[in-house]
Amino acid sequence: MTDTLPPAVADAFDDHDSFEPAAEGYRVTTTVFDPTVTATDIEGVGHEYTVTVRTPMLGAAVEGEVVGPAVADGWFDTFARRLEDATQATRAQIELDQHRLVADDGQAVATFVFSYGDPDQAAAIAKTLVEYVEGTYVEGIVPGYDYREPVADLIQNAKTAGDNERGGTPL
Repeated sequence: MTDTLPPAVADAFDDHDSFEPAAEGYRVTTTVFDPTVTATDIEGVGHEYTVTVRTPMLGAAVEGEVVGPAVADGWFDTFARRLEDATQATRAQIELDQHRLVADDGQAVATFVFSYGDPDQAAAIAKTLVEYVEGTYVEGIVPGYDYREPVADLIQNAKTAGDNERGGTPL
């Protein structure tokens, strides 16, 4: 619940257009995935933020076909390596206290934990991390499969955004 968050954090996230209160913390509304951000007080530092983004595993995103283990494992390993660079997308200097990507019941669950003093800037950092996960996910979509929602929407948006003359997958 948002009432369990530090008041300064709740105020910052309430003031940010990209967040809405969720059962636990806040949900980022700018992505099709299921991202949440929570925070706790850290004495003398500010707050510790936990950003969690749930995306479908490649096999769970594919419609009607079986993704072989070599492709599925390679996709997951590559996704994990790419997410290691997530902090480079932020406009702030942050070091992650923790970062992990785990497979959980057909989902790839990315978690980033960082400490930051300014709740307003932390909201922007959290949003950037979530959008980095989505963008990295789109970059890793393997051509040749039919995808179900929400991945099919991401592919369609990537095809029609920007240079409409190109077409094809985001790769």
